[in-house]
Amino acid sequence: MGRIRRSLARGIALACSCLLVAPCTAQPAEAIETTAGNLLVVLRESVGENKQDESLQPFGKIEGTMADGRRIELETSWYRYLGDMHIRLVFDGRHTLQSASPDDLTRLHLSPDQALKVAIANLRRVYGEPVVRPWSGGLMQVQAASADVVSSYFLDREFWEQLQAQYPEGVVAAVPRRSGLVYAPMTDPDAIASLRFSVAALYAGGPGARLSSALYLFKDGHWSVFQPPQPSAP
Repeated sequence: MGRIRRSLARGIALACSCLLVAPCTAQPAEAIETTAGNLLVVLRESVGENKQDESLQPFGKIEGTMADGRRIELETSWYRYLGDMHIRLVFDGRHTLQSASPDDLTRLHLSPDQALKVAIANLRRVYGEPVVRPWSGGLMQVQAASADVVSSYFLDREFWEQLQAQYPEGVVAAVPRRSGLVYAPMTDPDAIASLRFSVAALYAGGPGARLSSALYLFKDGHWSVFQPPQPSAP
């Protein structure tokens, strides 16, 4: 499925006219349905951060640059999440993703946590349930109908709770690239060692855009930072 062949522009140059989360072009803006049924969520990197809990902390107002060079302030539904990652609530279009605003969530009668649950339900409905395949070094790889949304399944709590039923001591996961999500049982030290090496290598130069250099532990129904992110370059 190629519905999400697009990238979220790094930094804040996301805003042409209607908060499109893609590079600005001279073409007319795509009309995107801004309903709850079209809401999705993506994970993106927060360079230099290491947030220790999963509470959603809003970015607040963000500065953006228009195509004509004007600087503006934007209200987006972006939230600091965990480790060196943040989430962006977006509406799904054929060629672009449009950032949801706090006003959009108010209009849809959704709190940020409720919107996240709706977005994950939409993810499963549109792109299916995540599929697990063996990878190298005793690791398991999460796959989906579109590689572009694989990292979003890190937020699929139902999936990880099902895994923890198999591994009560917890599961350690890495999302080094937006299209990559791998994990190992906490009880397998060799696989954990392989995961430490793999996340560093993939984050440094894997396919697609990078996401997180940290390792995360899912245990007792929630995520925590298992290995902190790499220090950001000066």
